[in-house]
Amino acid sequence: MALPREYPGQSCAIARALEIVGERWTLLILRDAVFGVRRFSDFSRHLGVPRAVLAERLEFLVAEGVLERVAGSRGRDEYVVTDKGLGLWPVLRALGAWGDAHYSPAGPRRVFEHAGCGGDVASGGRCARCGAQVPVAATVLVPGPGYEGPAEGDAISAALAAPHRLLEQLG
Repeated sequence: MALPREYPGQSCAIARALEIVGERWTLLILRDAVFGVRRFSDFSRHLGVPRAVLAERLEFLVAEGVLERVAGSRGRDEYVVTDKGLGLWPVLRALGAWGDAHYSPAGPRRVFEHAGCGGDVASGGRCARCGAQVPVAATVLVPGPGYEGPAEGDAISAALAAPHRLLEQLG
């Protein structure tokens, strides 16, 4: 039995946000979209999410203005992160940093660098080298010490094995 998405009777901003991003797979879809995944088939293969669930989540995120569906190459729809969706990046980064601190004994799987100077970008978005607040589009995703290598046969995992600027399309 599926749990309801809504939190009726609660006027809390966190409850409202959970109505949008609190369902299983949603934050991973958003993470991948920021990492540069755009095509339905790439989300499906990389995440292993059931296709019906993925279709529902993407449709919902588009309806909420978190993602935008655009015409991509080869006539296929693609999904890009909107400004509203980019507002969730600090939340995703903070969750990832928390997970790294508590559940990654070998170190983080991925680290983030400032494209401008190569400095480490902390979960708050500030560059350790130059002190700048680094926008998402100027952040480079780099395999970290806990990275085990790409998943067999997954083109997205293989693309993420090399440094890659966030929001730039993978695949």
